[in-house]
Amino acid sequence: MDIRPRLADRTVDRVTDHGGSLVQASALFPDAPMPFLDLSTGINPNPYPFSPLPASAVERLPEEADIAALTERAAAYYGAPSAAHVSAAPGTQLLLPLVASLLAPGPARILGPTYAEHARAAALAGHAVEEVERFDALHGARLAVVVNPNNPDGRLMGRSELLHLAENLRRNGGVLVVDEAFMDVGPQAESIAGDVEAGNIVVLRSFGKFFGLAGLRLGFALASEELAQKLSAWLGPWAVAGPALHAGLEALADRDWQSVMRRDLVKARIRLDALFDNTGLKIEAGTDLFRFLRHPRAAELFHHLGRNGILVRRFAERSDCLRIGLPGDDQAFERVRIALGSWQRSGA
Repeated sequence: MDIRPRLADRTVDRVTDHGGSLVQASALFPDAPMPFLDLSTGINPNPYPFSPLPASAVERLPEEADIAALTERAAAYYGAPSAAHVSAAPGTQLLLPLVASLLAPGPARILGPTYAEHARAAALAGHAVEEVERFDALHGARLAVVVNPNNPDGRLMGRSELLHLAENLRRNGGVLVVDEAFMDVGPQAESIAGDVEAGNIVVLRSFGKFFGLAGLRLGFALASEELAQKLSAWLGPWAVAGPALHAGLEALADRDWQSVMRRDLVKARIRLDALFDNTGLKIEAGTDLFRFLRHPRAAELFHHLGRNGILVRRFAERSDCLRIGLPGDDQAFERVRIALGSWQRSGA
């Protein structure tokens, strides 16, 4: 029996408008002072300090026992019912088309504006994709996707609303996918990670953002035992690399670091908001890992910051919006303060 996901035989354009590309930044701002201060992502600038890698992490294939331990710790950290409800992957990005392939092609609706890769992944799986701006428009879809808290504006949907939607979808064989990539710094009571036994809910959790280790490529799908087993079967053995296993096992269990880091991120968020507010730029929303600004001259601000060696996230279809990540230390905050000060003095 062929259990591989069936991706549609179609061409789907790659999404190129992402943050984090210093190569693109250097090409756009060749005269900017170096090094660039990259505030274009929502990745924690102060990563988890995992212990030195043992040689076995790169010399040997990952042990099945370590994968089991990782899913146990992920279940405890994210609030899944058990490790059997967890599928570990080399980043949630790889999970997107696999999760979309759990259903036969049909209408897919994504609550937007949001992370563009969800639409691309659903299209790869053969779904007819529509981005909707009203939550109630998700009802009746075969596949419904909600990013919660939302990227890039931090919009938050309540757990009760999501569970009501899941129940509505279940009546027609639909599935609800909730991307909780930034829920590590969100209100835990609104997570639906503990509700995946309902059978038609898949929750995606990203390890790299809160723990600041995006390059390790580690992420999780939380789902019913049946769906989690199917996703793990598609991924095959040794899906998670040894270095990611090593760091993940330590970080997910380190509750003291997690608690201190959450407090530090709140302080950094308040400090960054104050810098913008003092310049007459009101931060509209966001999370404790990124801030969201809407301003009629956002495009000019993007270029001003870029010429000062500070990269923030702009949006091709929303020229009045910017997303700004958190500076990682006093020196980085000072660079932002100086750049915003020169923006203010220019009469912007």
